[in-house]
Amino acid sequence: MCPGEALTAEAPATMPRALLIAEVWAELGAELAPLSNGLGQPLARTVKLLLDPLVLRPVLNPRFAAGQVRGEDVDELRATLRAAGPRLAATAAWFTRLKRARRTLRIAEGNPQDLYFQRCFELAGTLGPPGADAERVAREVVAEIRESAGELTVAALRSHITEPARAAELRALLARAWERAPAARPAPDRGALTAALDGVLDGVAGGADRAALDALVAGGAGAADAASLLPPGAALACGLTLRERIEPPELGESASKRSLPPPFDRSVFERLFAGFTSAFHRESMPGLSELVVQEVRRTAEPWQLAEESTRVTMALGRRASTALAPGGEAGSDAGARLAARWRREPFVHRALRLPRGEGGGPGEAVGRVREAYLRRLWVRVHGRELRGEPVAAGDLWDLLDGVLRSVIMDQRDRVRAELDRAGGVVADGVVADGGER
Repeated sequence: MCPGEALTAEAPATMPRALLIAEVWAELGAELAPLSNGLGQPLARTVKLLLDPLVLRPVLNPRFAAGQVRGEDVDELRATLRAAGPRLAATAAWFTRLKRARRTLRIAEGNPQDLYFQRCFELAGTLGPPGADAERVAREVVAEIRESAGELTVAALRSHITEPARAAELRALLARAWERAPAARPAPDRGALTAALDGVLDGVAGGADRAALDALVAGGAGAADAASLLPPGAALACGLTLRERIEPPELGESASKRSLPPPFDRSVFERLFAGFTSAFHRESMPGLSELVVQEVRRTAEPWQLAEESTRVTMALGRRASTALAPGGEAGSDAGARLAARWRREPFVHRALRLPRGEGGGPGEAVGRVREAYLRRLWVRVHGRELRGEPVAAGDLWDLLDGVLRSVIMDQRDRVRAELDRAGGVVADGVVADGGER
């Protein structure tokens, strides 16, 4: 095995942030359809790229940051979203125009939402809704974004990594990096390490203790924790690989977002692929050759991450997520909060009431949430390393909690569909109600 939030009587009533956003979004109407999913709710990227950084701005407005919004802040959050309605409608209209220009220019690189959402919001603020010259403006903006991508494109990465002479050099570099990687480190004092991690996790929701976090980094706690992934089956149990032992990656030459393997099984190409789909991300990356060499070396490091601060983040996430495993106990306040968030999801309750068949079904997906959490956390911190963005002490809880929110969003619709196919039959033979309140 890969090694409930307390409430006081004075706690004010709260409302789920996602529910508040969905309610106001529905009020704003059909003009927001280009930014919405099939259920009429904001896309995950709409929240990530538009609502959070540009409208709600939780860094400046921490009252809007939590998954549960305090009762006294509910009306203000609603008012903030409603006030942004006209600009969001104009953003949606510009996004439609930019996608049309993209097709005209036969551009296939990158995800249009990643590339254009924030630029469309900017256009909506400076120009308002698309006017008579919208076609010209859209073509110019799309061409400018393509040009700004420079050498950091998926096509350029593929060409660079597959050129025969360079590929031979990279394979030799990869072999040397893995030869030098310590096959085994002195076994850490697990009790002391766990206590140190729990000490930080106990206060992280209110703001991590910077001194304690710095001490973990200085003491190499992240690398020490990674040593326990080396025995056969250890990384497999954490969902980070499908193999019994961690093996060096291939260079690779193709990738698909829909079918990426677990983190430790990804080729060098697959590891860099996701970061190349956003113009915003590429702006903060080094040149292509340096980026590839850095990634090759990174694969041989503990947690397959280059920075000790990032490894400590993984160690903290691994420890906190123990509470998400079947029968897992929360060793810290952070673990209790994560477990409480997960277990109060209605689809989780329904899935756990189903009998476990040979194929696992919804109950198995719910039972493996910890593995999904650790995979998603690795992807997040790996992306930060690519962009040179350290995890600040003040951002640590937002990251740990945000990863679980993301996993919940991904699993909710899929598990609900599996539950519907299962017919809602629970272990005692009673049909579970289909409603979720």
